[in-house]
Amino acid sequence: MVPIQGRDVVLGGEIGRRIDITVQNNLLVMDIDNDFLLPFKEKNRRDGYVGLGKTLEAVSRFAAYTKNERVEALRKHVIKEILAAQEPDGYLGIMEPGSRLWKLWDIHEMSYLIQGLTVNYQLFHDKDSLDAARKIADYIIHNWAAQPDKIPGAGEISTLMAVTGSEPAMLGLYQVTGDDRYLKYCTEFRQLPEWTGPIVLGRWGTIEGHAYACMSRCIAQLRLYQIQPHPEWLDTTHRAVNFLTKEDGMVITGTCGDHECWHDTQEGTINLGETCATAYLIRLMDELFRIEAKPIYSDIMERAIYNSLFAAQSPDGRKIRYYTPFDGPRSYFDKDTYCCPCNFRRIVSELPNMIYYRSPSGILVNLYTASKATIAWTPDNPVQIEQETDYPNSGNILLHINPKTAARFTIQLRIPLWCSEATISVNDQPTALRAEGGTLHSIDREWQPGDRVVLEMVMPFRWVKGRKAQAGRAALMRGPMVFTLSRARHPELDNVDLRLLVADLSSLTGPKPDSTVREGGLACELHAWGPGEWYPFAKPQLTLTLTEFPDPDGELCYFKIADPKDPMLESDELSQTVYSP
Repeated sequence: MVPIQGRDVVLGGEIGRRIDITVQNNLLVMDIDNDFLLPFKEKNRRDGYVGLGKTLEAVSRFAAYTKNERVEALRKHVIKEILAAQEPDGYLGIMEPGSRLWKLWDIHEMSYLIQGLTVNYQLFHDKDSLDAARKIADYIIHNWAAQPDKIPGAGEISTLMAVTGSEPAMLGLYQVTGDDRYLKYCTEFRQLPEWTGPIVLGRWGTIEGHAYACMSRCIAQLRLYQIQPHPEWLDTTHRAVNFLTKEDGMVITGTCGDHECWHDTQEGTINLGETCATAYLIRLMDELFRIEAKPIYSDIMERAIYNSLFAAQSPDGRKIRYYTPFDGPRSYFDKDTYCCPCNFRRIVSELPNMIYYRSPSGILVNLYTASKATIAWTPDNPVQIEQETDYPNSGNILLHINPKTAARFTIQLRIPLWCSEATISVNDQPTALRAEGGTLHSIDREWQPGDRVVLEMVMPFRWVKGRKAQAGRAALMRGPMVFTLSRARHPELDNVDLRLLVADLSSLTGPKPDSTVREGGLACELHAWGPGEWYPFAKPQLTLTLTEFPDPDGELCYFKIADPKDPMLESDELSQTVYSP
């Protein structure tokens, strides 16, 4: 499946709002010249990382999507300064001559500059960008090939982690230029086809279990598969997804990793969910879904977006987190540079590409949000599609399908796994086929201008039982959203260990309007027993308001419960096997 590009999509809803505030309140207020560009002019560092390439890619995508004059001016300025900073031998980085290539993060920095410059070329047909990307790639290949036994980062961390992003960068260049040298860098020099990506738990040694680095290389294998299809090149990604789902590698908020590395304990404290890992999990699911069309991949993507990704940003858009725990207070990162803020902007700039896909038989609606898109069904018959919805507040979606002239094709609707009951009608006539959760529901017909599709998905609250470190506890969900308890809005909980609260599951009421996180957001209420209270016989004394997980003051998602086998409890629908090696 081919994504409908952001320049052809206009987004509203919470996804559209997050894009807008990222552009207006983050991207356009950063000190690009001093924080991002100056180190590349000075080239006097012996170590460090900026993240200019990730930011360049975000600027280019945002410029294409928003068509905003200020963003376009920023794009041109950044490109001009980057090209001016490149040296005749192709080097483009922040290191002094004696530290280049082999110091930690230099190849990493250059790899994302290749990606950013290549994306800029693809979106704006800027040949100077492509030439600069090729010069960087040639610099890496020539100098590393001359000393193939030398280790970037001097072995302080794994080479996989030290050169994260290099294979996707080279494959992107190959796809644009057709130059075999970039393909051979991946297949022969870096031996990408042979990589099996074992899941290494914990942060130790040379950090072999770095989740973001592993998912980046999985994406490279998936892209290599699309160039040279070999089924075994999907195996590593399948095993990673199986670990995330069946083997407890992913937590309820749709992220993974503790202190940047794979973990399966289901703990959710201070270093949970590196924003880079969240971004790459979303990107990995997008790549895999477009290859295999299994809805569970998009279910994971959706949960990660609405919970961990959006919770990694302050509601006004200005601040970004490095980690986003669900147990305990959260903190914001103190810089606009470095990996997590830059990867956050980059993945948010990609969200418009994940709403609609062009499938072999028609159009697939992947993510639900107020939006409009123009899709070239045939060169002389574009199709305009529009979603009217308040999703994720409800599961009600109205689709307007407007081909220029009548045309036969298939509209596919993703029915999430959390949905136990969905109904679909076309022009007020119910469809005969049952729409089941976890499927792609297809409507094949001759579409006329003005046709309407109504999708109604029942969206009740559900209590999800915890696993491992959360055994005997339950978290509250509704649709893709996780709910959280904020100590800040409950003064009576000051100095109380929130994990000792016992929730009365049957007392839940709501949803009700709440604008803590977003205009039009939701909250709910439930009763709970305080620490040491004689539940279930004593009347619960606390009335708690739970808000959506992106609430910046959220501290608790899993509540202790009286009966760990309460019939109200459900298993997490994403905790299932998707691959068996």
